[in-house]
Amino acid sequence: MTQLVEVSKSRRAYEWIRERITSGSYGPGYRLVLTSLAAELAISVVPVREAIRELSAEGLVTFERNVGARVAMVDAGQYRAAMQVISVVESAATALAARHLTAADLTRARELNGVMRSGLIDLDSGAFSALNQEFHRTLYARCPNPRLLELVEVEWARLGHLRDSIFSFVPGRAPDSVCEHDALLDLIAARASPEEIEQAVRRHRNGTLSAFLTTTTTEGA
Repeated sequence: MTQLVEVSKSRRAYEWIRERITSGSYGPGYRLVLTSLAAELAISVVPVREAIRELSAEGLVTFERNVGARVAMVDAGQYRAAMQVISVVESAATALAARHLTAADLTRARELNGVMRSGLIDLDSGAFSALNQEFHRTLYARCPNPRLLELVEVEWARLGHLRDSIFSFVPGRAPDSVCEHDALLDLIAARASPEEIEQAVRRHRNGTLSAFLTTTTTEGA
């Protein structure tokens, strides 16, 4: 029974810390002091330490000698490489899926984008990123090529926590992203050519990549 309680506490600590990392509350380089975290969660250090180990295995946390645990720094090179691939495979998947989308799919996508627009005033980057992923998945999920779909999902998984928190690094990109979603939906609804849709998605994804790289370059200057 004691072991089950510890596992439950460890899981609670894991989810609590992970949410703060992906939401941007604990930014890259933030020091994770186990005793402080345990006190905040009103549990012992043991389940917190186990949660940190799990987060480390996911690449969200790193350990430094004589420092301890920190939130992992952003790997701009990893993000650039993954987004370059995603801009190609996701745009192709969306273009192929366009003619298979139903009216309900397009309605759902517009609803998601509407929720995203309503959240711009008081931006919750984690929630915005999750809605953004759901929006795009709605548009490419009906791609008739299963191998292409698999490649899209693999590349998004490769990004790890950045997939869930990218707008915490480039919050200024969010309004443009919502407007570009509207334009993309209009193209699909108008039955634009697959080439036009593919290029629109690629420009959209490259816009986020450019904003991120500009931000990281400026911060590193």
